[in-house]
Amino acid sequence: MTETAIADHGIIGDLQTSALVTTDGSIDWFCCPRFDSPSVFGALLDDERGGRFRIRPSGVDYTSKQMYFPDTAVLVTRFFTATGVGQVLDFMPPAGTTATNTRRLVRMVQCVRGEMSFEVEITPRFDYGRLAHQAEVSDHGVVFTANGSRLTLHLVREPGDERKARVTVRDEDLYASLDLVAGEVRGMVLESAADGPARSIRVAEIRGLLDETVRFWRAWLSVSTYTGRWREAIQRSAITLKLMTYAPTGGLVAAPTAALPEQVGGERNWDYRYTWVRDASFSVHALLRLGMVDEAARFGTWLGDRIRERIGSDSGPLNIMYRIDGASDLKEDVLDHWSGYRASAPVRIGNGAAEQLQLDIYGEALDSMYAASRAGLEVPYRGWSAISGVLNWLADNWDQPEEGIWETRGGRQSFTYGRVMCWVAFDRGLRMAAERGLPAPLERWTAERDRIYQQVVDKGFHEGRQAFVQHYETDVLDSSLLRMPTVGFIAGTDPLWTSTLKAMDDELVTDSLVYRYDPEASPDGLLGSEGTFSLCTFAYVDALTRNGRLEDARTALEKMLTYANHIGLYSEEIALTGEQIGNFPQAFTHLALIDAAVTLDAALDRGRA
Repeated sequence: MTETAIADHGIIGDLQTSALVTTDGSIDWFCCPRFDSPSVFGALLDDERGGRFRIRPSGVDYTSKQMYFPDTAVLVTRFFTATGVGQVLDFMPPAGTTATNTRRLVRMVQCVRGEMSFEVEITPRFDYGRLAHQAEVSDHGVVFTANGSRLTLHLVREPGDERKARVTVRDEDLYASLDLVAGEVRGMVLESAADGPARSIRVAEIRGLLDETVRFWRAWLSVSTYTGRWREAIQRSAITLKLMTYAPTGGLVAAPTAALPEQVGGERNWDYRYTWVRDASFSVHALLRLGMVDEAARFGTWLGDRIRERIGSDSGPLNIMYRIDGASDLKEDVLDHWSGYRASAPVRIGNGAAEQLQLDIYGEALDSMYAASRAGLEVPYRGWSAISGVLNWLADNWDQPEEGIWETRGGRQSFTYGRVMCWVAFDRGLRMAAERGLPAPLERWTAERDRIYQQVVDKGFHEGRQAFVQHYETDVLDSSLLRMPTVGFIAGTDPLWTSTLKAMDDELVTDSLVYRYDPEASPDGLLGSEGTFSLCTFAYVDALTRNGRLEDARTALEKMLTYANHIGLYSEEIALTGEQIGNFPQAFTHLALIDAAVTLDAALDRGRA
């Protein structure tokens, strides 16, 4: 059974895939060569059969701590023993915008003080552990192969190192030891699809790779214009969002993991290694608020390509999610041979929700494109043509039942949030047309926008609850509606909204943490329960801010920041015990942190002025 908690991980990546590293130096999740490829190391989901790459002190008691090299995605795991202090620097040199199968995972091992012996364990399990592998050892490293897949381990060595490193292979897995004294640096580079055999790498070479990686991340982060109160948390969230972006297409995964449970032992275990239109749109919008526009330009191209692929489709111009290269094949399967995180089965890969109808995605996409336009990005003819096509389709199709933002599997409904975001889609399209002088059927779009607004007010507001509710046929509250004032559908101080917020305070909020909805009151087609949803907690901070409750908002934000892990990362949900659960790290949570903090920061500054 997996022992390492979800929160006891850091993330590294090269903008084409990523790896999770535990606080005791084990890479227990690594998919190669892309985010949505099968795993090579998967101990996160099965401690015995998943495979790992672990480096830690050998044969002695130790404590460990993790940190990021400042303003970068270089992860430092530090070990403290009775004889010295050592550390492992884990990073992946950025791979660029050309899709390749070559990944480089660098593990730089150092003795900082005294002396330290490290033990190394590499047990690859190709294709989610479904393929047997072979290991070929040489003086310079090991080559692991399985049915055409190839991983090469290059040793970082200096002349005369024979006494320092001892390598053995047992059952096609590698086990090694490494003896270092203060000031010495060695390590290993794991490379996929390498040309040629394993080779010895000099320390100077990996120092050069480290310097290049540090420069990349600091140059990228230097574009940020945010200088407010929560700078450290916001910068870490921005880097985390960037780490989840697939550079060749600009697609952003919802999370780099699969099947981490929303309830330990439950069945709500989904694969998030894909690009949701919603999540990616939110992320682009959040990064734009920090002055980062390149991601918006890349995502706009990605989105336009997806729309043009489906011109004439009866089911709409967009799927709700795609593979990171834009493919739409996300067939859902179960890995029966894996036990799951803390025995949380089934372990799902692929995602059966891909074919759902979720109308809110059009509002989120148009909102991000409008924000990009306001930030100075051009709207090319093909881009506006795609946007116009989306809105013309939506004009004919918004008034129908759908599955909703939470991808419930309990049947279609007229979800209030979906209607609100359809209003956003028309509103942003009209604004772009007016501000850019672009051709559009303004009367039609305006009429549909206004119809939606009136319908939401008439049918989405429940007089008995004095609150906007989940859908038109229920009295259940839904925290997705916390975004209503954020997107401008209703003023944050409107009496209808104030009473809605009070109802949510009483029913969905627990010590500032927020549930999505009550699954017992609103059956979602799934067994079990879930924790509070971290996206919704940050959305609550935003809503409190817009309602003028600045002290409540600040308290809620500061409380939520205490639930981050030791290096500022968040999963999807928070369990009753305060434990992080769900896929990790989650883009939804980090983008919502940015939005909430920036909004509250500005409000506090206005109040002080």
